[in-house]
Amino acid sequence: MQALRALPLAALILVAPAARACDVALMLAIDVSGSIDPGEYRIQMDGTANALSDPEVAEALSAAQARIALMQWSAGGMQDLGIGWRTIDTPADARALAEEVRVLPRAYKGADTAVGEALGFAADRFDPVADCRRRVIDVSGDGAQNAGLPLAPLRAKALALGIEINALAIESIGVSITVYYQRFVVSPGGFVMTVSGHVDYPRAIRAKILREIGKPVG
Repeated sequence: MQALRALPLAALILVAPAARACDVALMLAIDVSGSIDPGEYRIQMDGTANALSDPEVAEALSAAQARIALMQWSAGGMQDLGIGWRTIDTPADARALAEEVRVLPRAYKGADTAVGEALGFAADRFDPVADCRRRVIDVSGDGAQNAGLPLAPLRAKALALGIEINALAIESIGVSITVYYQRFVVSPGGFVMTVSGHVDYPRAIRAKILREIGKPVG
């Protein structure tokens, strides 16, 4: 203790613990196109909020010093950054974000599905979190692209910026959204988590967030 008192102020600053670095910036990109009815929208938002406030998820986000943002997307030109980047330094920060998500109004309804423009919009929003070790777009949806600018160039743009893309495929009758996302959306080394209808969304988004921040899912 005597030795520490004898140190000049500059030396004490040098021995202070360094701030923890951001490990991951995660953009939650949620489909609100016409195929999502009001009940399904509510399941998605409540499921996301419940996942963020889950004690295990909140602790893992805090340990990773994560940055989280949330956007809603639909047809061409319909992308909305509902919640800008939030810093998760403590589990309480994750719980506060969860309440923001829970009360967020729906940005669009009754429109088409522009997956490519969702990726392009998301990729353009990572500058404020450029210091994070990993940057990830977490896109969820239940339909293939049927509107907007071509998907491939916008996906390539995100990949060129070093952004990872993972997906949560909400399956229904018709085309396999899991296969579509695997072939055309996720990044090399990325993954698709399949949801058997919207009612399974809350469980899946919790598992997906844990996986994206590198925590094994029990």
